[in-house]
Amino acid sequence: MSFLDHLEELRSRLLKSLIALAVGFGIAWNFREEIFHFMVSPLRAAYPGLRLIATSPTEAVMLYMKMAFFAGIFIAAPFLLYQVWAFIAPGLYKNEKSYAIPFILFGTAFFVAGAAFGHYYLFPLTFSFLGSFGGADIEFMPKVSDYYSFYSWFLLALGIVFQVPVVIFVLARVGLVTARFLLKHFKWAVLLSFIVAAVVTPTPDIVTQTLLALPMIGLYLLGVVVAARFGKKRVSSASLTPKD
Repeated sequence: MSFLDHLEELRSRLLKSLIALAVGFGIAWNFREEIFHFMVSPLRAAYPGLRLIATSPTEAVMLYMKMAFFAGIFIAAPFLLYQVWAFIAPGLYKNEKSYAIPFILFGTAFFVAGAAFGHYYLFPLTFSFLGSFGGADIEFMPKVSDYYSFYSWFLLALGIVFQVPVVIFVLARVGLVTARFLLKHFKWAVLLSFIVAAVVTPTPDIVTQTLLALPMIGLYLLGVVVAARFGKKRVSSASLTPKD
C-alpha cells in the first residue's frame, strides 16, 4: 500500500470507529441515571450521605453527555479493537492474521478488567486515604464535573494499561519479543510502571501511585508468562505464502 492508501485506510477505520462510538453513546444515554449512580458509588462508599454539587446551569446535562460517551467507549470496545487490528493486519503474514479473535476478546476483557479494578478496588482505597486528611474541620463538597474528570481519566488509563499482556501476546506470537527478553528488561519495566503511574494518577501522593504501579508490574510479569507459553520465533518470509 502506498502512503496515500494508508491514509485512506486510516480515515476509513476512524470513521467506522466514530460511528461505533455514536451507537454506544446512544445506548448509554438511555441508561444515564443508572450510569451516574454507578460512577459515584465508590465516592459514596467512602463518604456515606455525600451529595455532589453543580455550579453552573449546564453542568448536569454536560455531565450526562460526557458519561454517556465514556460508557459508549466500553460498549464499542470490541469493535474499536477490531478496527485497530484491521488497520495493522495488512502488514502481517497470513498465519499471523489468525490472532485477530484472541486480540479482540482478550483486549476487551482486559480493558473492562482494568476499569473494574479501578472502580471496585483502587478508587475506594484512594478516597478513603484522601478523606482521612479532612478531619472534622473541613466539609468535603466536590463538584460533580471534577469527580467525573477524576473518575473517567483514571478508569480509561487503567483500561489501556491493562492491555499490556494482550500486546505482549501479539508481539510474542509474531516473534518480536521473548520471555527472556522481557525478564532481561524487567528493571526498566518497574521504572516505567512508576513513571506511568505518576503521570496517570490524578493525585500526587505516593500511596495512590504505588497502588497503580504494582498491578502494572504484575501485568508485565503476566506478559512474561504469556510470552513463554505462546511465543515463537517469527517464521522467515521465504517459507510463508504471500500476504493477502
